[in-house]
Amino acid sequence: MSIPQGLVNIGGTLSNALGSTFQSRSVDAEHIQPVGWYRHTQGVEKLLSSFQAVPKGKRVRLAKKTSNLFRGRGGEAAGLDVSELNGVIEVDPVARTADVQGMCTYEDLVDATLPHKLSPFVIPQLKTITLGGAVTGMGVESTSFRNGLPHESVIEMDILTGTGEVVTCSRTENVDLFRSFPNSYGSLGYAVRLKIELEPVKDFIELKHVRFHDLQSYQEGLAKAVEEKQFEGQPLHGIDGVSFSPDESYLILAVASDEEGPVSDYTRDQIYYRSLHHPDGVKHDRLTIRDYIWRWDTDWFWCSRAFGAQEPTVRQLWPREMRRSSVYWKLIGIDRKYDVEHNLLNKPKGLPHRERVVQDIEVTVDKLAEWLEWFFESCDIEPLWLCPIRLRDGSEELIGTGDVTKDATVPWPLYPLDTHSTWINVGFWSAVPGDLVTPEATPGAFNRVIEKRVSELGGHKSLYSEAFYTRDEFEKLYGGKLPEELKKVYDPDQRFPGLYEKTVGGV
Repeated sequence: MSIPQGLVNIGGTLSNALGSTFQSRSVDAEHIQPVGWYRHTQGVEKLLSSFQAVPKGKRVRLAKKTSNLFRGRGGEAAGLDVSELNGVIEVDPVARTADVQGMCTYEDLVDATLPHKLSPFVIPQLKTITLGGAVTGMGVESTSFRNGLPHESVIEMDILTGTGEVVTCSRTENVDLFRSFPNSYGSLGYAVRLKIELEPVKDFIELKHVRFHDLQSYQEGLAKAVEEKQFEGQPLHGIDGVSFSPDESYLILAVASDEEGPVSDYTRDQIYYRSLHHPDGVKHDRLTIRDYIWRWDTDWFWCSRAFGAQEPTVRQLWPREMRRSSVYWKLIGIDRKYDVEHNLLNKPKGLPHRERVVQDIEVTVDKLAEWLEWFFESCDIEPLWLCPIRLRDGSEELIGTGDVTKDATVPWPLYPLDTHSTWINVGFWSAVPGDLVTPEATPGAFNRVIEKRVSELGGHKSLYSEAFYTRDEFEKLYGGKLPEELKKVYDPDQRFPGLYEKTVGGV
């Protein structure tokens, strides 16, 4: 994800360069008013009208302005009108639930729930990820060690299927769709409305950054924190971590607090991931709950360095409201469209294309040190983000329910996590020399090596980015023949691409 600094004209020129593709939104909280049920009904009617206007046999997709996918999309498809399905319908602070439209971003959802001192159970780290996108795709965060994945706190969903109908599903109604929608990536349909649980939160987060000097101790420390769910006698709100090298890794342990006091602000000159560095022991920090939720978004974890946004002089001129993942993502789009890095830097020097390596993989915690050691030996990408996942209590009760999914051995059959293991999501987002694996700079060569190694360790990866599996390999990892069986029921005319077509074939 390396982009020449010359691409970015900072200050007002940056805003002009992005033009109408960027909608200004403060990094600070905004008052989000629920849209209500009447407007939601109008939005659904507009969506259905746009679907019905598409000739039979032609494929459809969502006409979205934002995306957090890092894989190409080919093929012709008509865009469905979701322009009025991007809000919070209703927040019930007594029942601790929210009805949310599928295209609502987590940024808006959080700003609607925090005034009630409530939040979604799991909030992916990037503001423009939508609730519907996280549930049909992938979303983890520091609360995943106790709250699982976003779809596990969904009570009920309305899904537009390939038949042109809106189907309501839950743990007791249309259970096969409810269980198989997660990780289906739009191959079965799109979420129109989701009713989710909310949990109480406190106003502040006390952070404890714990330094480890070797990977085995790091693995053991992470496993212990997940198992005990506390640190030095204090219950943990969140757990994640960062590994910079085999001898420098950190656990980030979060404790909720309502105690007033000074807090850090990483939306300005300071950069959050750099604050982790310290020689030994535990380093303390403090954030508001909202700044904790979005601490990774301001600098897109650490990827803003590719644009020069972490250089002190550049940072002073870079508009604060444009220090956000959505802006960096659009700059990546410019680079991909015009191949800026290769044409301006690599090609004049006779260097091959750099291979993009943007992936999140999962291995069980007992394999973490082995994975990290292999990865650091295999490339120079650093740092890596780590997030533990434990499926929520009660998820195992879903096993064996539903017509199509009754033989599945995991609660969410297209997202193969068992209920008894601690899984570690490892995220790494950068690039390697195109000839790292083969002199011919074979496209996707290092990504294929990663897939093979993860499979050898009994893991798998998220499908938001490029994948290179054969169909047989894919079926062993992601539900076997079940996706095809489900499409016969919910998308018999193939209005949406199949799961393999979409996530590997790029359709």
